[in-house]
Formats: sequence, structure tokens, C-alpha cells
Amino acid sequence: MFGIGGGEIFFILIVILMLFGSDKIPEIARTLGKGMAQLKNATNEIKHEIQKGAEDNGLDMKSLTGGISDEIASAKESMSKSINPIDLANPINEIKEDIENLSGPIKRQM
Repeated sequence: MFGIGGGEIFFILIVILMLFGSDKIPEIARTLGKGMAQLKNATNEIKHEIQKGAEDNGLDMKSLTGGISDEIASAKESMSKSINPIDLANPINEIKEDIENLSGPIKRQM
């Protein structure tokens, strides 16, 4: 999450606790939650207005983005065909067996 590790999050929480106190933290979290919900609603309204305006002007947003979606799907399909996990599984199993055969006598000696 944003390149922040567990220790860093813990440190940030300790600093917040020292700055605001334990009684203010639920209030701050509630306010942040409401703000994020308002932001999400505002972005959804903007998306809806853009789509409505495009439809009013005769543009079909689904056809504009449909071509991109089709290209992405075909690229994924071609990549999955070129890198087939079944084709890779057989050589991996052979190498695994070779390593086990080589290390078997060594393991028995220890």
C-alpha cells in the first residue's frame, strides 16, 4: 500500500495517537470516512454527467471504449497462448526430479 510497510504504519499510528489523543481518533476516522464517501459520490456524478452529455451529442461511450477492451482481451489471449503453464510444467518437473535424484544420496548420508 503506497510503499509503506507495517512498521511505518505502526509509527504513524503512534504519532497520530500522541498528537490527537485516543478520544479524538474515532471522530477523525469518521470524518475521513464521510469525506471519502463524498468524494466517491462526486466522481460517480461526474462520470454520469460525462456519459449523459456524450449520449446527448450522439457519442456512444461503450463503442469508444469497446475497441480498447477488445484489444486488451486479444492481447491477454495471445500472451496466455504463448506462455502456456502446461508447457512449462513438464520441464520444471524434470528438473525437480533431477535435483531430487542428485540430492537423495546426500540427504541419506546426513
